[in-house]
Parts: sequence; C-alpha cells; structure tokens
Amino acid sequence: MANQNKKTSLYVLAESAIMVALATVLSMVKVYEAPYGGSVTLLSMAPIIILSMRRGVKTGLLAGFVHSVIQLLLGLNNVAWVPTPMGIVLCCLLDYILPFTLLGLAGAIAKPFKNRLVGVAVGTAIAGFLRFMCSFLSGVLIWGNLSDGLPAWTYSLTYNGSYMLPETIMTTIAAVLIYKAAPQLFRAQND
Repeated sequence: MANQNKKTSLYVLAESAIMVALATVLSMVKVYEAPYGGSVTLLSMAPIIILSMRRGVKTGLLAGFVHSVIQLLLGLNNVAWVPTPMGIVLCCLLDYILPFTLLGLAGAIAKPFKNRLVGVAVGTAIAGFLRFMCSFLSGVLIWGNLSDGLPAWTYSLTYNGSYMLPETIMTTIAAVLIYKAAPQLFRAQND
C-alpha cells in the first residue's frame, strides 16, 4: 500500500510540474498585451484549472502557487515601478501570488455541479473572475495614479477588464471544448 501511495504521489507531482510548465510557456504566447502590464495569452490559465478539476483543490492551489512564483519572477520589472514598500508587497500579492494561486480553486467550484460540463464552465469562469478581482484591486490600490483623471475604480475596471474578460472567455470556451473532446482529462483523480 505504501508503495502505491508513493507511485501516486510521484504521478501527481509529475503531472503538476508538466501543467505548471505548460501554463508558463502558454503565458509567454501573448495574443494581446496591455501597455502597463497584463495580457491575453494563449489559454495560460487552462492547465492549472484542468489540474485542479482533475486532482483536487490542494493540488490545484499548490500548482497555482508555484506558477504564481514563476510569474512573479518573470514580472519583476513591473514590481520595480511601484514607489512604496507597502505597494511592492501589495503588487506581489495582488498581481501575482493570489490571482494565479486562486486558479487552483476551479475544481472545488466545479465539484458541486451534477452536470460536469456546466461545472467545468462555471469553475473556469469563476476562477478567471477571481483572478480579475485581484487585478482590479491592484489597479485601485496601487496603479490608480495612472488613471488620467478617472476614478481609480473606473480605470481599473476598464483597464483590467480589457485583457481579463477576453482571457476568461477564451479559457472558459477552451475548457468546455477540451472537456467535450476528452472528458477523461477532467475526471477526478483523488490526491
């Protein structure tokens, strides 16, 4: 039994590493890049979301966190523009750590739905919305000075919505299509 648990853990670790690597590579393929950070990528949220639906919230959150650290390291030049130490902490949390980690909740959000296709769609959309909310808060609390006279919340809603809405819609559509083509990829595999 212990040997089987080690084998399963190794499979989960390998699968998680592959999905984090895939998410990272896809994050570098940008369909649209906003001028002050943020972009529409080639479905970079999908691997973490699929992993979460397949392996559960614990694995999803951990993989999302690892992905967030990689994204933070890749985006350190954005953090350099933040003028205060507290702003730097908020930027790291709201632009990187929280939004990418929260993608790992998709499986937990999808789980209660009896219709798995609906669960995949809702879980993906809400995970994307949670990521958007982190970016929105960051825009209000940190980047509002770029608003050019608009209220910070209006600026943040418009700016972050310009890339997060298409990113979330594309990822939700892709997750549904992938589910229809290969539902076994979403079949729950317990941790």
